[in-house]
Amino acid sequence: MRIGQVAEATGVTVEALRFYERRGLLPTPARTSGGYRDYPLEAVAVVRFIRHVQQLGFSLDDIDGMLHLAAGGPDDCDAVRDLAEAKIDQISQKIAYLTAMRAALGQLVGTCQRPRPDRRCPLLAEVLPASAS
Repeated sequence: MRIGQVAEATGVTVEALRFYERRGLLPTPARTSGGYRDYPLEAVAVVRFIRHVQQLGFSLDDIDGMLHLAAGGPDDCDAVRDLAEAKIDQISQKIAYLTAMRAALGQLVGTCQRPRPDRRCPLLAEVLPASAS
């Protein structure tokens, strides 16, 4: 398959495929007599895997490790599970942080509903030091 065909089949750009190749995520394909990349059909599955796990929040370094583990047996499956569990922990921490941010911002927005004796924004007054507002 030519690079454009792989790009079309996977929904990624030609530039992304070249990037994956440079990063070692996608094996360097053979070249045609005209010098074009000639990807095997398996490249489509690899690129789809890369995109899918990226959407799950894994970094390209994580994905590189997973691809190297893909050929292994049960021990490698355990290693991938450990990566996934660590990712779940990271997501949980991020959710907790974002929830706290949302609550703090909600309280500040609530101050905007208070009566205003002057035209100063109560939200800015809460955030900015008295001398800056």
